[in-house]
Amino acid sequence: MTETDLKGVVAAIPTPFDASGQPDLQRFVKLAEHLLANGCDALNVCGTTGEATSMSLRQRQDVMQAASASLPKSKLMVGTGAAATADAVELTKTAAEMGFAGALLLPPFYYKGVSDDGIAAYLREVITATEASALPIYLYNFPALSGLTYTPELVGRLMDEFPGRIRGVKDSSGDMPYARALAGLKDGALDVFPSNEGTLSEARGGAFAGCISATATLSSPWCAAVFHKGDDAALETAVAMRKVLSTGALIPNIKSAAGGMMDDDAYARVRPPLVALNETEAAELAAKLATLTKA
Repeated sequence: MTETDLKGVVAAIPTPFDASGQPDLQRFVKLAEHLLANGCDALNVCGTTGEATSMSLRQRQDVMQAASASLPKSKLMVGTGAAATADAVELTKTAAEMGFAGALLLPPFYYKGVSDDGIAAYLREVITATEASALPIYLYNFPALSGLTYTPELVGRLMDEFPGRIRGVKDSSGDMPYARALAGLKDGALDVFPSNEGTLSEARGGAFAGCISATATLSSPWCAAVFHKGDDAALETAVAMRKVLSTGALIPNIKSAAGGMMDDDAYARVRPPLVALNETEAAELAAKLATLTKA
């Protein structure tokens, strides 16, 4: 059974790129180590914030290799979902072989109006391919981008079909009744992670397993203070930071701010179709965040 410490504050870590557009693995590991040392309980690698769907299969595997070789694998969840089922199978098998604590799976996101049976068939291939490793599977519910929803009925059905394999859900829908419905399935057997830091107080009370957030890359110390200490002032700061970072282009904002945090502008690079902030935009963002975080 794969060892896992996937609880609490989980940052959806961005992927740095070099000037040629290849994943910058050295900077990636440096940022990951910084986050784990500054409030993050775990990391979500190669997710939406990591621009995984803008990378080739080989590039994603290179990032996975760098993460698994340099970081505590029990604290690493990796995105392995893909539009092509065969790619999702290969990435998830790679995650199992490398010893990741869990695989995070988007539904097959190109075709819209897909039935629960179709989504289940996709997951059945992925889960069966990693049966020997018993790699924990986390479902990534992000209907705004995927166009599909992991309905509570489907999730319950998958939990019955694959006992012990469906470990949790990252919910980026913002629909809190939905998230609470998932958390109540099978007597609370599912680890549910909303994507908004504003839910961390509720998570601290046991309603959720924690939070998987893009903006936790910048707010992790405050998020940790909320989840582990119940700090209401820290919650206000984390929520305010999220609001600033979510205004405009979220991922370019996060990567620009990460460049400031790491004192290295190379972290601001993004892959097409995203566009990095210009100097004026980056300076304005940095000033807004500095106002929120100053002592």
